[in-house]
Amino acid sequence: MREVRIHVPGPLHGGATLALPAQAAQHVARVLRLAPGDALTLFDGRGGEFPATVEAVSGGAVRVATGAPRGIERESPLRITLLQALARGEKMDWVVQKATELGVARLLPVACERSVVQLDGGRADKRLAHWRGVVVAACEQCGRNQLPPVLPPAGLDAACAAVADVPLRLLLAPGAARTLAAAARAAAAPGQTWPGEVALLVGPEGGLTETEAGLARRAGFEAVALGPRVLRTETAALAALALLQGLAGDLGDA
Repeated sequence: MREVRIHVPGPLHGGATLALPAQAAQHVARVLRLAPGDALTLFDGRGGEFPATVEAVSGGAVRVATGAPRGIERESPLRITLLQALARGEKMDWVVQKATELGVARLLPVACERSVVQLDGGRADKRLAHWRGVVVAACEQCGRNQLPPVLPPAGLDAACAAVADVPLRLLLAPGAARTLAAAARAAAAPGQTWPGEVALLVGPEGGLTETEAGLARRAGFEAVALGPRVLRTETAALAALALLQGLAGDLGDA
């Protein structure tokens, strides 16, 4: 039987009895139909997890008892910040979900000139809350016990400034002279095949404008190619993440 994992904002403690938050309780009681005595795993997103047992189910309310904490982490040795240009709703959700599964360390949505989606203050807040919910669900599914933060959407200037301290900054650009893999290997420490920390910038459906690409290069981003084909924004982001995680050994031997 598949392990049932539930995120609880916490902080969680071992040897405690608590009521699950309303949304989690509804899922446990009405979707999963767990009963008293059934096992599940709780995590609060700060690291580690807690075995737990359902003690009582009453209507939509669920009470559980936690066991001793387990210091289990499933994080990548490579810290990747994904600067993803805003894309249409389902595409952006897909990138956020799959990037979380692929072990991204943090996500920064970027408003670009050619972004099909343009968010004002109120819509931006709603989308940010939605994306953070997508991250939670993805962590429940994939086994991560640390929630990668989703930063508020920013313009390209602010996004580049937010990663100014990251030693390796890469911009996906079809036709670039150097490949992503070559750039990552060149930045690795002696005897290693991965650089340790990377900021990856992926443009929108229509690509970055020349002005935006120039801005990114002046901010220290190197233009790199993924291969001979032009990929859609959501495909490019996930292919690049998988390649980088492969180099880092997160997806198997490097």
